[in-house]
Amino acid sequence: MTNSRQRIVVTGVAGFLGSNLLDKLLAEGHEVVGIDNLSMGRYENIAHHEGNDAFEFVHADVTEPATYENLGVDFDKVVHLAAFKIPRYGKAIDTLKINYHGTENTLDFAARLGCKCVIASTSDVYGRNPELPFSEESDSVIGSAKVPRWAYAVSKLFDEHLALAYQDSYDIPVTILRFFGSYGPRQHMSWWGGPQSVFIEAVIKDEVIPIHGDGQQTRSFTYVTDTVEGIYQATMRSEADGEIFNVGSTHEITILDLAKLIKKVSGTAGDLKYELIPYESFTGKRYEDVRRRVPDVSLATRLLGVTAQVGLEEGMRRAFEWQREAMQQDTSSPVQDRQAAG
Repeated sequence: MTNSRQRIVVTGVAGFLGSNLLDKLLAEGHEVVGIDNLSMGRYENIAHHEGNDAFEFVHADVTEPATYENLGVDFDKVVHLAAFKIPRYGKAIDTLKINYHGTENTLDFAARLGCKCVIASTSDVYGRNPELPFSEESDSVIGSAKVPRWAYAVSKLFDEHLALAYQDSYDIPVTILRFFGSYGPRQHMSWWGGPQSVFIEAVIKDEVIPIHGDGQQTRSFTYVTDTVEGIYQATMRSEADGEIFNVGSTHEITILDLAKLIKKVSGTAGDLKYELIPYESFTGKRYEDVRRRVPDVSLATRLLGVTAQVGLEEGMRRAFEWQREAMQQDTSSPVQDRQAAG
């Protein structure tokens, strides 16, 4: 591992994870060139770094090859976080094309420079695999191609294979990170950012919390500083080269219990108000959810020296306070339109 000053490209820099990673990289003394087209990201997430000589913002689209042609060649690492998620607001074709072209162009750039490339993936690649916890060697069990929600998992799984193929063909180190339910300050205040964002808003407004399915599906939620520490160590440590890592907390909770926890940390009066929403009512199509999702993080602990440090209750309390303040400052658009990349 090296602590020397490095020059690093971060895509999706104005998004949730990108902007939090930017804070970490600059605090550690590195230089960052951040790319974001702001179609999903928010410039407000990075505005506090205006005037910092160690940071340059490039307003551009990673799916366009020209974006990388004008960056120069003096870089040590590339961290690719820009992506399009499960096609809930858009179309599956957006998810597939944006993730493929963005990753291809990023890997082409890293190959030209001969530098390390860190690729953001997702726990969604494990699909419907019933064997928990998921290790990095676990099988991907993907549902029917007629169910659009799997477009995201397939796109990210392809990105993983593409990254490893570039490593083999161009002799550049790559590292793949599978994230589990990141949340916290600058999280997207919509379903794009996860159920906690929507639940927090409902509690603040004293509205009914919409819970998809029966609410018994489980997830593992990871506070953003723990996710960012995983990204940082994977970027800096040579031990991470060529590896795939689960990055997340092993604390498993049902979605219904998550709603109850958010109500608890809010300190608001009254009973929890929630409604179970059938998947078909908001997708209009077949939808398949994942019943349980818990990572095995032993590899990240051993090679990266990272484990989740922030407990779920404390993390949700911090997220609640941040979102309450953010909602007071940002009332310019409906919640379903406030999305960001990351």
